[in-house]
Amino acid sequence: MGVILLGLMLLSLTIWLGLLCFWGQFWRTDQQLEVTETQLQSLPVVCVVVPARNEAEFIPTSLRSLLLQDYPGSFNVFLVDDRSTDRTANFAEGVAHAVGKPQQLHIISGESLPAGWSGKLWAVEQGIKSASKFTPDYFFLTDADIEHDPGNLRRLVAKAVQEDLDLVSVMVRLRCESFWEKLLIPAFVFFFQKLYPFRWVNNPNNPTAGAAGGSILIAREALERIGGIQVIRQALIDDCALAQVVKRGTGDWGLETREEFSQSPVPTKGRIWLGLSSLTRSLRPYDSLATIWDMVARTAYTQLNYSQLLLLGTLVGMPLIYLVPPICVILGAVWSNWAIALMGLLGWLLMSFAYYPTIRFYKCSPWLAFSLPAIAFLYTLMTLDSALRHWQGRGGAWKGRVYPS
Repeated sequence: MGVILLGLMLLSLTIWLGLLCFWGQFWRTDQQLEVTETQLQSLPVVCVVVPARNEAEFIPTSLRSLLLQDYPGSFNVFLVDDRSTDRTANFAEGVAHAVGKPQQLHIISGESLPAGWSGKLWAVEQGIKSASKFTPDYFFLTDADIEHDPGNLRRLVAKAVQEDLDLVSVMVRLRCESFWEKLLIPAFVFFFQKLYPFRWVNNPNNPTAGAAGGSILIAREALERIGGIQVIRQALIDDCALAQVVKRGTGDWGLETREEFSQSPVPTKGRIWLGLSSLTRSLRPYDSLATIWDMVARTAYTQLNYSQLLLLGTLVGMPLIYLVPPICVILGAVWSNWAIALMGLLGWLLMSFAYYPTIRFYKCSPWLAFSLPAIAFLYTLMTLDSALRHWQGRGGAWKGRVYPS
């Protein structure tokens, strides 16, 4: 038994050394929009598109933050009321009048959801169609539960213009106040960065592509080049799907056959950038284990492309990477096998070292960095539950709609 455990620990340790040394420095938090202040030399026209379905709780704060952006150029906000039943549109109209900018807000009543579209992307499509009459240089796609720092739009546009980027996105600061949020939300960001190392995403020569749906600025020309939002109309993880087709330069997301792929247009690769924001934040609370569990389980199996093989790899790989080190520490101490215990401790320290920058970014207790094994175990269970929901026809549930595939 000791030999098997030692072998597993050696494998886990090798994986951690490989991740830290060769996996795009995913653990760092230095890719931040607000790190350097930038000045705009030109003033592109921007149209903001906000899909909103029953968001009356957050609209007064989020819409106010959008309308009060300090962006010196022309920008208009298009709020698509996706058949809300809580007077979302009324609250939005009241906010626009309260801040004295009713002319900058355009409220669109969403049409019924057609087959083959996710609800959010259908709302975004309607917003972009309506906003196109302004011939904007950029579309800013954001969610209705985001409170934007006054300089967020200005920084995004400056980043795009100065670095000639087709898409700029920031993962906004998620709410981290309750016990469960402090325990699990920083890890959500950590695991996202491990899947999409920001340095790889931001390298035009690396195929890795990712984005964060709460804050995406995309050039109109780039959107037209890939064929519009409709090319990802069925995507549940729509932000990363959009980043993928923009970086590829062609709207071939989801093509199922080699023939379809070969017949797609010759790609013109796009340049994208993804980072963190320390000032723009999400308003949506996740103050219980159940709410965080549902958030992760909604798309975790989608992230694995509904592959049972990838699911099996996850269910084996996560315990190997995150649980073997603390198990070795405990059993090594019980058996007085200090070689196993010390190797386990080294592995545990390596993962805590990797997790600590995210913990510090979210201003949580440093001791939470050592809780990653328990957190990873919970996320593994959430992933398994995501697959079970999919097989039961309950996958992708959001805002009263279910997207099982």
